[in-house]
Amino acid sequence: MEQLTPQEERIMRIFWKLEKALIRDVLNLLPEPKPNYTTLASNIRQLEYKGYLNHRSYGNTHEYYPVISKYDYQTRSVDRLVKNYFEGSAKNMLSFMVEENKLSEKDLQDLHKLIDKLNKPEES
Repeated sequence: MEQLTPQEERIMRIFWKLEKALIRDVLNLLPEPKPNYTTLASNIRQLEYKGYLNHRSYGNTHEYYPVISKYDYQTRSVDRLVKNYFEGSAKNMLSFMVEENKLSEKDLQDLHKLIDKLNKPEES
């Protein structure tokens, strides 16, 4: 599946939030400066072509909806990031984030709790 441009990601975030929408619904939720209607319609058709959206027709009106979930997109994006920039290692990515102070002390504590929970055998 093709990667999204920043503008396409902004549009998809709106679709993930609304679950289905008309072009004018998306236009109303985009920040200023808003694209014109035809530009947005082209972006949405491109998202449909890329496999991110589909639509239902009601006469001349199209109601668009996401085909890929936000979670699936996040998973693919993180996988691509780790593969392309961190030699396929999540450990390398986390090390980078720690070294660059991208994780707060609370983030690190939460990660420790998550690791402990994953390593603890389930109680019956």
